[in-house]
Amino acid sequence: MSTENEGTEVPQAPSAPPVPVDTPAASPQTPESTAPAPSAPLTPPTPARDQVQEAAYAQPAPQPPAPAHAAPAQQAAWPPPPAPAYDGGGSGHDGGYGGGYGGGYGGTDPAPAWGASYQAAQPPVPKQQRRGRGGLLAAVLVAALVAGGIGGGLGYTLAKDDDTSSTTVSAVDSGGDLKRDPGTVAGVAARALPSTVTIQAESSSGEGGTGTGFVFDTEGHIVTNNHVVAEAVDGGKLSATFPDGKKYDAEVVGHAQGYDVAVIKLKNAPSGLKPLTLGNSDDVAVGDSTIAIGAPFGLSNTVTTGIISAKNRPVASSDGSGSQASYMSALQTDASINPGNSGGPLLDAKGNVIGINSAIQSTSNGSFGSGQSGSIGLGFAIPINQAKYVAQQLIKTGKPVYAKIGASVSLEDTTGGAKITDTGASGSDAVEPGGPAAKAGLKPGDVITKLDDTVIDSGPTLIGEIWTHQPGDKVTLTYERDGKTRTTDLTLASRTGDN
Repeated sequence: MSTENEGTEVPQAPSAPPVPVDTPAASPQTPESTAPAPSAPLTPPTPARDQVQEAAYAQPAPQPPAPAHAAPAQQAAWPPPPAPAYDGGGSGHDGGYGGGYGGGYGGTDPAPAWGASYQAAQPPVPKQQRRGRGGLLAAVLVAALVAGGIGGGLGYTLAKDDDTSSTTVSAVDSGGDLKRDPGTVAGVAARALPSTVTIQAESSSGEGGTGTGFVFDTEGHIVTNNHVVAEAVDGGKLSATFPDGKKYDAEVVGHAQGYDVAVIKLKNAPSGLKPLTLGNSDDVAVGDSTIAIGAPFGLSNTVTTGIISAKNRPVASSDGSGSQASYMSALQTDASINPGNSGGPLLDAKGNVIGINSAIQSTSNGSFGSGQSGSIGLGFAIPINQAKYVAQQLIKTGKPVYAKIGASVSLEDTTGGAKITDTGASGSDAVEPGGPAAKAGLKPGDVITKLDDTVIDSGPTLIGEIWTHQPGDKVTLTYERDGKTRTTDLTLASRTGDN
């Protein structure tokens, strides 16, 4: 699992040319325009009111026939001279959207100039037909204007007689501050955002990144992911910025690489900090609403919503083949989670923290030009019941405490269960002498298929499930040996630290 455009404004399209008004026929000697017809038909807009009135009522008076030696009739004044087409120049990255409006998106041909002899594209109309069409046009325009006049007059009369006839409705609270219902997303966000911070972590060599955290207590402790602050653990710099812009230096109190949980503390923490309320992740149900807060791709104070799409999802934050992997039995959500959301709170519909956003399922190739993939609707959060326990241990001792069964299991991605290996790490015993597994009678080669009622399909799944428990918890293991299914009870032991 992976834990972690500058658009340019498109110019407004030029308005279309006005409707040509029929004019007296040109003399047969008038040369026809040689301008090429537009490559696509133009759709003239409705003429303005004064133009309509002129076309409808200002028809020229009949004139006596012109002498035979009279000069040819002048061509109509419309269309206007061609306007310059857009030159295709964009702005922004790499020429904006590939050539501006004139050439289209990536095109090279300029747009046809408005007014490229609309009349030239039309065949001449006989004089009698043209006159008839003009009469019809005038009649239609007159009807439209009269109808508009009647409607306007009637509306004015009604408004004059009854000032309450308006159908518009004004908001009661318009112009003032709106109070959001506490149960709405806006209400939850308004309460939670002031207690969420954007974390900047930088190593001593200057490398680092951005993540998220939330206020855990009034003393200034902030809970986040281990991988968010890992760069700043050994001599690096760490800061936390609140939504109001106030920025505080911070230090790492403790970090648990296996759980992927860390606690930092604000230096000179302000008074009046409001910790987020912690919910009960065990009570979460598939389909429950979720709200995620974070700084995806550095965009601080971003709020997204979704639902719980699965529970107890086994997730390894690395390839699961080494000791540096992190394991969780995660809450799965389709709320949009991206790089930078890590460490931020996953809230329920009431605003209680039910998880820490920690990982996303990535596609095989990156996007957004960053080499990283964005949200595909598969995000994973550490259940808050587990994270709370880990955070309290880190605040108390600075070191994490892990539950264990005292046996080494294969980390291969299988579906048959968690197989106890023949030898342990660095050649040690696969089953720790005197440990819980040994006392329960487990041996190398046994395949664990259940922990209590949870199906175990692989070693990473078993580890993640064990770590949802605390040392001293009693569990029942179901395992297979020599083709037979057996069960055994054991009490989980403890291990302190990541090594």
